[in-house]
Amino acid sequence: MSTVIVTGSGGLIGAETVRQFSRAGHTVVGVDNDMRAYFFGADASTRWSAERLREECPNYRHHEADIRDYAALERVFAEYKGDMSVVVHTAAQPSHDWAAREPLTDFGVNATGTLHMLELTRLHAPEAVFIFTSTNKVYGDTPNLLPLVEQETRWEVDAAHPYAEHGIDETMSIDQTKHSVFGASKVAADVMVQEYGRYFGMHTAVFRGGCLTGPGHSGAELHGFLAYLMKCAMTGTTYRVFGYKGKQVRDNIHCADLVRCFLEVVKAPRIGEVYNIGGARHSNCSMQEAIVLCEAITGQPMNTVYVEDNRIGDHIWWISDVRKFQSHYPGWRHEYDVRAILQEIYDGLGKRA
Repeated sequence: MSTVIVTGSGGLIGAETVRQFSRAGHTVVGVDNDMRAYFFGADASTRWSAERLREECPNYRHHEADIRDYAALERVFAEYKGDMSVVVHTAAQPSHDWAAREPLTDFGVNATGTLHMLELTRLHAPEAVFIFTSTNKVYGDTPNLLPLVEQETRWEVDAAHPYAEHGIDETMSIDQTKHSVFGASKVAADVMVQEYGRYFGMHTAVFRGGCLTGPGHSGAELHGFLAYLMKCAMTGTTYRVFGYKGKQVRDNIHCADLVRCFLEVVKAPRIGEVYNIGGARHSNCSMQEAIVLCEAITGQPMNTVYVEDNRIGDHIWWISDVRKFQSHYPGWRHEYDVRAILQEIYDGLGKRA
């Protein structure tokens, strides 16, 4: 089988990508330098995940490299030139709060790093499928302009609105909105991935994710909603709820469901496609609802504190319309809902304790 390059291979999506492509018989080359520990501290390190991949996947090859270092990446691409069929780019600075601390680092990782990966793929493996994990933050705070209705435990979009039944689709504008510094760097990367598809004819796919989650997440307060929430629920750590009365809604997709999307794309690649991807109406919850679920699973009350100020660029309500992806790849369906995701996170954290 051919070689698959995965950046951010120790992270949530990267590690699941390694596992699924490895099981499919590919040699998987991981690129990861554990910058998550730099972003969010030692508790968020992904070293444990990278070590587990070495144990679980005999055809996994790990490279300690920074995606901002073009020369280091070029050595990796040169080593596997002629055998690469897929590049899955998941490495990122993922927090809009953290990005404002070091905008140059954020842009270097998210935008410049993505350009490095695209250009090296074009030069060394132009026929390879290039998959990029973008974010719903490319839409900035435009979703907050939707006609929202406050309910007992959540915000919902007005039932008469076109997004009410299925969620937000890819036609929403990404322009003239407050993105956060993180959102802006991801816009740059997102558009560049599209451009390499449309301009150079490469098989590129952009996935604009809602909350991506699962038991492999090294959750931290600034990133990793459900994983960090469950960690707090299990340890008694105080969880801070930021704004919107704790009724802000997120759709949540399990990393395994997302990576199955990647496998579908590889089987039938297209050029320059963009997909909103998330839990959709199948798997979503508000902050309040997630807290109740965590308490039910752990069997103990959570310690929470409410902070009136919401995070800059944060969404009040986000549910992804995934019908475009399903129309292109009708064999794909969600397997996990929020309750199943949280239960698996709980079980996984218990094993790692």
